Amino acid sequence: MKLKIFFLLLMLGGFQSIAQKFGYIDTEYIMNKMPEYKKANEEMNQFAEKWTKDIQAKYADVEKMKQKYQQEEILLTADMKKEKLAEIDKKEEELRTLNNSIFGLNGQLFQKKKEILKPILDEIYKTSEKIARKYKLSFIFDKASDMSMFYADPKHDYTDFIMDELGLNLKK
Repeated sequence: MKLKIFFLLLMLGGFQSIAQKFGYIDTEYIMNKMPEYKKANEEMNQFAEKWTKDIQAKYADVEKMKQKYQQEEILLTADMKKEKLAEIDKKEEELRTLNNSIFGLNGQLFQKKKEILKPILDEIYKTSEKIARKYKLSFIFDKASDMSMFYADPKHDYTDFIMDELGLNLKK
């Protein structure tokens, strides 16, 4: 009986040494404390604003074309009407395509955001790796990502360690 208990304890101790440690961080919180992120965010807003103004100006041009067509419609022949409407439709389609290429799922704005944020995220990832090694963590999850985290025990939160390593002020 004592031998069985000894092996049971030995096995339980062995399982515990195999157990993996994990932690999580909140990259959104970290980035909001980084001056580089604030600068990058302002740069992103400038790009978005510029592209929005450009597209709005082109929409205004299409509206002018429509108004001009409506004013001239009674003077135009059937072929001329078709031609003008086709021209307006073509401009609207070009505008939709341009809008999607800029603001769409993998549009220029998305690509620019990825490009601007890459150095910031790389810095966080490198620091996360350093913290993971220091605290012997097998996994570090990101609370701010699309991953679902229904509950997280605060004792597994390593956000402050990352911020400390990055030299960010925790009090602000």
